[in-house]
Amino acid sequence: MTGTADVDVDQGSAEPTSAGAPTGQPKVSLVKRTSPGAGRPPRRAGAGDESKPPPGGPGGAGGAPAPAAGSGDQDGDHLAVDEPLLAARAHRPSDLIRFVAGVLGIIALFVIANIAISTTSGISTDIHTNIRHVAPWLTTFGNLLSGVAVLAVPVAFAVERLIKRDGLRVADGVLSAVLAYGISLAVDWWVAAGASSAIRKAFTLMPEGGGPLTEPVHGYLAPVIAFMTAVGLASRPRWRVALWTVVLLSGVTELISGSTTPLSLLLTVLLGWSVAYGTLYTIGSPNIRPTGQHLMLGLRRVGFTPRYAHRAPDAPGGTRRYVVNQQDGPALDVHIIDREQQASGFFYRAWRRLRLRTVAVRRSPQSLRQALEQEALIAYAAAAAGADAPQLVATSELGPDAAVLVYEQVSGRTLDELDDGEIGDDLMASFWKSVGALHGRRIAHRRLTGESLLAVDGKRGVLVNLSGGDIAAGDLTLRIDVAQLLTTFALRIGPERAVAVARAELGRDRMAASLPLLQPVGLSRQTRADLAKQAKERRAAAQALALEQVAAGERTREQAEEDIAAASEDLLSRIREQILEIAPEAPEAPAKLERLRPKTLITVVGMAFAAYLAVTTIQPGQLKLSQLDVPWALVALACAGVTYIAAAMSLTGFVPEKLPFGRTVAAQLASSFVKLVAPAAIGGIALNTRYLQKAGVRPGQAVASVGASQLAGLAGHLMLLFCFGLITGSASNGGAGSERAVIIGVLTAAVLALVVAAVAPLRRFVLTRLRSLFFGVVPRMLDLMQTPSKLVTGFGGILLLTLTFTACLDASVKAFGGSMDYATVAVVFLTANAAGSAVPTPGGIGAIEGALIVALSLGMPAATATSAVFLYRALTFWLPVLPGWIAYTYLQRKGAL
Repeated sequence: MTGTADVDVDQGSAEPTSAGAPTGQPKVSLVKRTSPGAGRPPRRAGAGDESKPPPGGPGGAGGAPAPAAGSGDQDGDHLAVDEPLLAARAHRPSDLIRFVAGVLGIIALFVIANIAISTTSGISTDIHTNIRHVAPWLTTFGNLLSGVAVLAVPVAFAVERLIKRDGLRVADGVLSAVLAYGISLAVDWWVAAGASSAIRKAFTLMPEGGGPLTEPVHGYLAPVIAFMTAVGLASRPRWRVALWTVVLLSGVTELISGSTTPLSLLLTVLLGWSVAYGTLYTIGSPNIRPTGQHLMLGLRRVGFTPRYAHRAPDAPGGTRRYVVNQQDGPALDVHIIDREQQASGFFYRAWRRLRLRTVAVRRSPQSLRQALEQEALIAYAAAAAGADAPQLVATSELGPDAAVLVYEQVSGRTLDELDDGEIGDDLMASFWKSVGALHGRRIAHRRLTGESLLAVDGKRGVLVNLSGGDIAAGDLTLRIDVAQLLTTFALRIGPERAVAVARAELGRDRMAASLPLLQPVGLSRQTRADLAKQAKERRAAAQALALEQVAAGERTREQAEEDIAAASEDLLSRIREQILEIAPEAPEAPAKLERLRPKTLITVVGMAFAAYLAVTTIQPGQLKLSQLDVPWALVALACAGVTYIAAAMSLTGFVPEKLPFGRTVAAQLASSFVKLVAPAAIGGIALNTRYLQKAGVRPGQAVASVGASQLAGLAGHLMLLFCFGLITGSASNGGAGSERAVIIGVLTAAVLALVVAAVAPLRRFVLTRLRSLFFGVVPRMLDLMQTPSKLVTGFGGILLLTLTFTACLDASVKAFGGSMDYATVAVVFLTANAAGSAVPTPGGIGAIEGALIVALSLGMPAATATSAVFLYRALTFWLPVLPGWIAYTYLQRKGAL
């Protein structure tokens, strides 16, 4: 709901001033009126709408609209603020961060209890041994005092909040307390009935005189902590001290009386804390962000004469902006920064800081004061450097949790709001001159996206949103700025003009220096999304045009494939080509901005999962090499070797051109090395495509051949899974089992087809994929129809590949004394292989092991299944790594990769 907030300021009023306003300030009363269109969707501002905010981005545009007739006096005694009404509740990112931290702390406690068994039990034993010397009367007195205090403190706090008419917070606290109590009961039940003995010993005690176990979570203390935290203690230090004093007293008393353990107390505190912040984030906290009335008072205190203000579009990072008209002075562009805005995007910034090197990521300020000083410093430094940027005229704190920065308002439209035809060379040159002025003083902007480029007219551009910049920036940071602005312009007017204008303003050498930074990871999140969107649109348009031209006979299929390949070239590569034409000696190798790649993190997680699975499944002494049947292990090794011949057959069978079979086998062996750094279903595809291109196959045909091989492999995989499933079902249930499987399969396929046909987005997705399939893969299959021997080789290789992998797994099972029929092993392998290909871990690490162990454990002991799986994976994944690296190096040296 939107409305208009009118701020009445009566000079010399005898009524008391508003809360927080110093004596002598005008009284402010806020009367909110719902606009006539409230409850209906807001209409788009158009001609004749005099109350609409002016266009423009963070720099603002135009003067603020004058108040409507009757909305204010002309003598300046009445102020008006036109802004959307703030929501009564806000979902604060800081609450989510605290909730996640609490949950991680709880998980860490359970992990410690499950691993450090001796340490946790030793601490509990030492504590209870030493406290036996405490006088009994002291224990009794402590129990009485803590029991009274635990009840008295929250009740007194609730009464104090109700007296101050803060009943909404009290209701939030009661809800949190109820949830904390319920979760405490659930945790108590789980620890007593379902947890491991190590966790039970760490969080509970058996009384010396007998009786039930103590509670893992104190059912009376966790709700108290949740209640007090949800009601709000951050700005009330006395109550916060009282709460933690009570918690400490109660915990010490429980320890002395032998009714708890140290880990149990920590769990109680973390659970109450986490439930409170989880509740607050879910239902929202009362919104205390400063509004227009606070802004008007704050501007008057620093000497301005505001008359009318309206909300403008937010600046990057969620910074709120107001355009303010004064009674006697220029219009102002006011930015409000607060603690909630600072916490926004915390997880994304943390991930970027973890992933990228320090030089590529700006360190965020730690406090509101630091954020205010940092933005002010950048603004003054930009003005001193001579860059065309809004002038900062004042700063001020706006209460304990917010601050304002007052800029001179600049009229204009952002680059995102301009049409492509309005972006002229003079305008781009103006932006480059300002960027050059900043870089001359070692100032980096870091946000040179369309929303930070304000076009005042066709020839003048102003840099806005400097709050994210850096002073004393290094060369790499400045070069990232150049790469970012180049990409921003190239997205709108193409790489040729963008590079030409930049060269004219920056010079040839600085353009060349930015080339290694033209990589997506160093650009802003919005730019990366725009690059992906443009590439997708260009490829889709090229495919549609190629289909029409091929159908009309205007171009051959080979020519259309070349057009699609040219259109699929990403924008950054085209920018690099333009720079290399100007400076052929420019360094082409990308700069190393990443310290941690996502695939590396996924690999570590997968390996950790596999190691945990192995450690927890295999007990010491169960996995012994002496139990290994060597002849069956050799059979498994031979089967693993045949898989590379089968893979080479499946590839050559779908390529009409002749390929050297020995090198093709070496390429499949090299894919074993590539699997270490790429998901199982991706690494082999990329390597085979590259191999075919180096073998003389045209790029489009190489992609189509690999696609045909993968499509046939998928069809063969499903067919074999269905056939072996029927065999397995028939062996166990007779003919009824096979008939039931067929009926279920047909019905499932029919339901899926109906769902795809009924849901428009799914239908469009499938049709788009089928269109590209028929354009590339199916024509390739038609070419292969002319040589049936090729199809026999391809499909024979697919069949042999599946059968040899299954035989390798079957021999691994028999090598450790397991027994399972071949059809069942085939179903297990096909299912686990599909799961491993779906999970984006290199080589399917973790997913394949887990699926195989779980499936095999249904028919044999878990230790035997685990041993067999580890032998199978050692022969098919880990052992070929070194030969694969040798083959990869050999093929590279021969120019085959």
